[in-house]
Amino acid sequence: MLTLADIWSIAWSYGPRAIGGTIALLALFWLLRGRVPIDKGWGGFNIPRFRRVERWTHWLLAASFIVLALTGFSFGARRALRELVGPQALLLGEALHLVGGLVFVTCLVLTALFWVRRCLPHWRDAVWLAKGGGLVRGVHPPARKFNAGQKLLVWFTLVGGVVLVVSGVALLLPPLGDALWPWHGGTALALTCVVIVHIYLRTVGIQGASSAMISGEVDANWARQHHNLWAEEELRRIEQETVPNAGDARASPAE
Repeated sequence: MLTLADIWSIAWSYGPRAIGGTIALLALFWLLRGRVPIDKGWGGFNIPRFRRVERWTHWLLAASFIVLALTGFSFGARRALRELVGPQALLLGEALHLVGGLVFVTCLVLTALFWVRRCLPHWRDAVWLAKGGGLVRGVHPPARKFNAGQKLLVWFTLVGGVVLVVSGVALLLPPLGDALWPWHGGTALALTCVVIVHIYLRTVGIQGASSAMISGEVDANWARQHHNLWAEEELRRIEQETVPNAGDARASPAE
């Protein structure tokens, strides 16, 4: 049976390789594909995409995950860090891990409430995946507000988050915790690699994608290119809201 020391030895061996390999693959993809541009250029006006509460939930979920990852790492390197930063810093790390965990759980629940309905499987998802989402050959399949890649990200985050929370709580119980260490560490590592890919695509990988979670709006041409079905619905809604209702117009009586 693997001991805790064995598990951390494996994590130290394969963790950096997994993260480094992910970054290397993204660098290779960048060299071969480059940045995915907005084919028709900037449209000149934006479409609302995410509400403020959704954006705040997204950023708090990301920040809490980073805090959990860094402080969780400190638990495994406790002996080395004790000499480097002292025992008080380690206690602070444990407190931050607890607070980060509470924020993470809260944001995970909100994420499920906001987005699960839009991330249910659809037959278009298979088409999107079969065509690589337009990232390889530049042919962007039809998609609604969430394409298949984003749906997978949401579900992986939710399922992986639940595994992290359940196994994290179980770690407080030594007999059960020792058995769940591989699940906890492995899931955290897998989520870290997925987050790295997500950050790449939303920043340098796809032109115009970052504004969705910064301002809450996206360029109209970007929306038509990556989420055309959703964009058409939004543009029709905006047009209906901005065009005056002809039925309200009243002719002035003749004098």
